Amino acid sequence: MFRNAVVRRPARSLVSGITSSPHLGVPDYETALRQHDAYIRALEACGVAVTVLEALEEYPDSCFVEDTAVCFGNGAVLTSPGAPSRRGEVEATEAALRDFYPPEAIRRIEAPGTLEGGDVLVAGGEVFVGLSDRTNQAGAVRFLDILRDWGIPGQAVPVVGILHLKTGMSYLEDGRLLVTEEFEEYPPFRSFDRIRVPEREAYAANCVWMNGTVLVPAGYPGVRAAVEGLGYRVLEVDTSEFRKIDGGLTCLSLRF
Repeated sequence: MFRNAVVRRPARSLVSGITSSPHLGVPDYETALRQHDAYIRALEACGVAVTVLEALEEYPDSCFVEDTAVCFGNGAVLTSPGAPSRRGEVEATEAALRDFYPPEAIRRIEAPGTLEGGDVLVAGGEVFVGLSDRTNQAGAVRFLDILRDWGIPGQAVPVVGILHLKTGMSYLEDGRLLVTEEFEEYPPFRSFDRIRVPEREAYAANCVWMNGTVLVPAGYPGVRAAVEGLGYRVLEVDTSEFRKIDGGLTCLSLRF
């Protein structure tokens, strides 16, 4: 069960965020704020206390706080983002996490290792780390060493053709993975019950399971129907403005 979530307000500078989809247009700041408000309400509706951090204008992508840390019940790991323009965000996240963890429970990934939280999938009792353009081998090895100290098993898996591991999948608990086509027969995940997302709704593979409820991006009826068909309560949250700068539902919070 999750008890806490940490989010960071979008900055006006998010219009300059990193994007691989310029054809979607530039985010509208006021709309993004309203969507972020709705996201916070959805988290609260799932029974967690939400800590809202101030916007960081000097970091356009800083609302995607998930990439700056990975949080567990007994500790947190500060990351080393693979995008150089985002590395300064980590210090601000560390300051916020000191309210939840003692200093000795906060560990760190150091250069030359890179790791972004979007590449970390916690699936039951195991953790998968995506080796992507943002997370390298050195970062993954260091992260897995920290997890081993905490008694948490994990493994690294290659990620090709998408930004982060969780761009293409979400863990819905009960041994279930929501996956895009490229991960449907991927060997590391064959032990899971894999629910394939329709190709045209691939963006919605990034969902958030939160205490029995699943947050699903608005506008993807196939994914919503599939998740509801599994017996979960579903809350739709519009993330259209964040999609324009490569962000999804998990990206917008730290959950622990």
